[in-house]
Amino acid sequence: MRIKKKGKYYMTKRKSRIPKFKTIEEEAKFWDTHSLSDYWDEFKDVDIVFDLQKPKQETLILRLQKEVKNKLEKVAKSKGLSVSSLARIWLMEKLQTSKA
Repeated sequence: MRIKKKGKYYMTKRKSRIPKFKTIEEEAKFWDTHSLSDYWDEFKDVDIVFDLQKPKQETLILRLQKEVKNKLEKVAKSKGLSVSSLARIWLMEKLQTSKA
């Protein structure tokens, strides 16, 4: 929207159609009932960098029975993870709950 003042045009900041939210729950309810495509013109492009190849500092080799390995592979596949990632997650969870 352009406004003319004293022979010059000034751009005015358009008020956002996206309301201000008091809580995350309130925002979640809003987006559950509204389409992002209706608000594309209000979003800004951002650059995001993910470091997916974070090097591991140590390696641990485990020997498992074939049946255990097959079950681990099946669960990992169902969760969209590699066997190694699933095993690492489970180990970290167990270590967090242990008293040691």
